This record gives sequence, C-alpha cells and structure tokens, in this order.
Amino acid sequence: MQYSVLDLSPVPEGHDAAEAIANTVDLARHAEAQGYRRFWMAEHHNMPGIASAATSVLIGHVAGATERIRVGAGGIMLPNHSPLMIAEAFGTLATIHGDRIDLGLGRAPGTDMATARALRRGGGNGEEFPNDVVELMNYLGAPREGARVRALPGEGTHVPVWILGSSLYGAELAAMLGLPYAFASHFAPQALEQARELYRTRFQPGALDQPRFMLAINVFAAESDARGAYLRSSIQQAFARLRLGQPGKLPRPVDDVTQILPAQAVEMADEALRITAVGGPQTVRDRLEALIAEHRPDEVILTGQIHDHEARKESFERAADILRDLGAERAAA
Repeated sequence: MQYSVLDLSPVPEGHDAAEAIANTVDLARHAEAQGYRRFWMAEHHNMPGIASAATSVLIGHVAGATERIRVGAGGIMLPNHSPLMIAEAFGTLATIHGDRIDLGLGRAPGTDMATARALRRGGGNGEEFPNDVVELMNYLGAPREGARVRALPGEGTHVPVWILGSSLYGAELAAMLGLPYAFASHFAPQALEQARELYRTRFQPGALDQPRFMLAINVFAAESDARGAYLRSSIQQAFARLRLGQPGKLPRPVDDVTQILPAQAVEMADEALRITAVGGPQTVRDRLEALIAEHRPDEVILTGQIHDHEARKESFERAADILRDLGAERAAA
C-alpha cells in the first residue's frame, strides 16, 4: 500500500505564514525521506490558520525543494478557476518538474460564501464541474493542433487528475470518467461507506483500467496515548471554532479540551474527525490496521494539523514506520 501526506500548511498561534510555508517545505523533505508517495496541498481561502491559498504556487515551491516525491493538489477547487488557467498552471509545473505533479479537483469553494463570490468573478457555482473537469483533461491531453484554444504549456503533459469529494456526487463522477477518487474522510466521513462502494461498483474504465480509491486519515502519533490526545486538541479546537464562525490560527494544544470548549462542540468536532488514529505506537497501529481492513483503500493519505512542527514531523515518521510494517506483514501473509 502506498501512503501519502495531505498538508494544509497550518499557521500555528504565535507564528506567521512565512514560518508555515517554511515548515511545509521541511515536512515535504521529511516525508520524502520516510517513503511517502505523494505530498498534496489544499486550496483554502480567507483562513488565518492555513497558508496554502495560492496552491499551485506552493506546489511549485515544494516540488523545487524535493527530488522524488510526487507533489500536487488535494485539491484545487475548480469552480474558483477557469479550466484553461488550471491546465496552464499545472502544465507549467509538469513542464518544469516532469512526471511528479498530481492534480486533485474538488467542487466546493474551500471558503465562506462572501470569499467565494470574490473568487468567482466569472459566476461559477459548481454546476459546471463535470464539464469543467472534462475540458481541463482535454487541455492536458494529447496535442490538438487544430484547436482554437490550447493550454501552452499544458497539452501533452497528461498530468494525472483525481476527483476529490465528501459525498456521492464526486464518487459517481470519478466512476463515470474512470478517474482515481480520494474521499475527504478526514473531516467529512458521513458518506464514506456509500461513496466508496458506489465508486467501485459503478467504475467504468477511462483514464484508469481499474478503480483507485484513496482514504484520508487524521494521524496524531506520539510516544503515548496521552501525548497523542494532547496533540489532537489543537485540531479539535480549530474545527469547533470554524463551525462556530470563529476561524483563526491553529490553537495551542491543551491537556483537556473539554475545559475550554462546550461539550456539544467537542462532540461535533470528534464526530467530523472520527477517521483518526491518535495515541501511542500500538494504539495508532491498531487503528490504522482496522481502518485499512474495513475500507480496503488502494492508498491512504495522512494529515495531521499539529501546533508544534517537530511533533508534526515525528507523528508522520511514526505513522510511516507503522504503515511500512503493516505492508510488510501483508506481503508476507
């Protein structure tokens, strides 16, 4: 099984975006050394705690600072952009960095409605998403000498396209187009089982001959269960504040999150973040093994918004060790 990283370039309390971006580069290099397959970044806007708004710019920066790991978007929110502009951006990235660039596409705005309106000057609202995906793939496909509009650079690069989603819509579209599908189970797991099965049962060969399903998992791996829970408290606070309309930088961790958040907010955050492995080595191993056995992904992508950068690197390193061991055991079985 391949395992990858999803990084939102978090901006912790007490730090700024420049530090967050430097940490992202450092984490990407660390992930490459640990055998991670991909390093993806996500498009979010108007959020003080996330520094990956200009996602394609950051992808180029990370790709230039690494050597082998695939670098890409998990994802670009396509209705915020014209397909041609994304084809040119990612075609340029592929022209510079070769076959190391991935393009995951989503149809949500990645922000609040006021910011979405500011982004979508052309009036896009997501309804044209299927047509936009096909148009974008055509721009990145074989050169079309007679076409009036071409992506230059872009055409002929065949940048791999993934569909991202947290509902049945994306699963059905990915299946129809024969594309790989990544489910956003790290923050919206409600339709996970239905979407997984719909994608697999309705898959029609297209870009791929067989379905390829990616499962997103939050990981907070540490030396003990107590330490893992402490690290997780930052994202519990951040998620609750976001749902309450109070976005901010990634909060500092606390020993007991129930002392600073209402019980209902903690319950809501924990339900949304339930596809999570948190704790010491054995606890995280057991949870990852159980999630993989239940959902049978072709690939897992791990994310973990942790306030302390060194603790974040350690968490991903511990998770990589566990996944390597699980893979070796499966291969030997």
